[in-house]
Amino acid sequence: MTELRDLVDRLVADIDAVFLFSPSSSDYETLREVDGTVVVVGPENTVDADEFVQLPIDFTDLEGRIRFGIEGAMEQELIEEGDEVACVSDFMNGTANAVARIQTNEFSPSGVYDLFVNSRAEPGVVRDVFEVAVELGKKGQKGKPVGALFVVGDAGKVMNKSRPLSYNPFEKSHVHVGDPIVNVMLKEFSRLDGAFVISDAGKIVSAYRYLEPSAEGVDIPKGLGARHMAGGAITRDTNATAIVLSESDGLVRAFKGGELVLEIDPEEY
Repeated sequence: MTELRDLVDRLVADIDAVFLFSPSSSDYETLREVDGTVVVVGPENTVDADEFVQLPIDFTDLEGRIRFGIEGAMEQELIEEGDEVACVSDFMNGTANAVARIQTNEFSPSGVYDLFVNSRAEPGVVRDVFEVAVELGKKGQKGKPVGALFVVGDAGKVMNKSRPLSYNPFEKSHVHVGDPIVNVMLKEFSRLDGAFVISDAGKIVSAYRYLEPSAEGVDIPKGLGARHMAGGAITRDTNATAIVLSESDGLVRAFKGGELVLEIDPEEY
């Protein structure tokens, strides 16, 4: 604990806030003695901190966690643009031993926090769909890579901008994403063409949908194909979020407002 305090003392002089990621109670109590606001960032507020930003998914990379924490704190007005913050996190061996000093006026928001917290769909629904895509990316279908497209939220408008490719196995059903049995069905149906459409509350509205928004003006990274283009375009024309599993490189990507806002490697998740 002395090592943590010494490390922090050298790096947090004149800062406006300290961010503590996935903390222990002892780490939190130590940092509370430092001048400035202490913001805890993690899946749960296990230390009952007054200032807390919840991680909706378990970011495996340190940069992703820091970016989400800072964006969330700015959205909650815990810090302001131009503030200088120190981010304390574990690195490699699970103890709080890494400190990064960041000035927020040099910070370029990625839209990750907005994706989960300010999406039309409930944050838990977005997270559940992400987890389905990530698991599918890890295991594929019978050991083979598979691609998939999930469109989450604003389902009525999405249905109006798409057409069926085949029968809808979820018609007249009331099943929700996040149910383990339903998730098995999603993985099985993912081997067929078309997008899944999921409501704001997580109800699976349809499978096998061919999205028909105009792709004009949608800018996606080079090398990504029609599935990503359709996902980006539908989020530009609706208030939906698109989560795409790439068959070619195995990455899971999220689009919102016509832009790529998150990219995750399932093998590192």
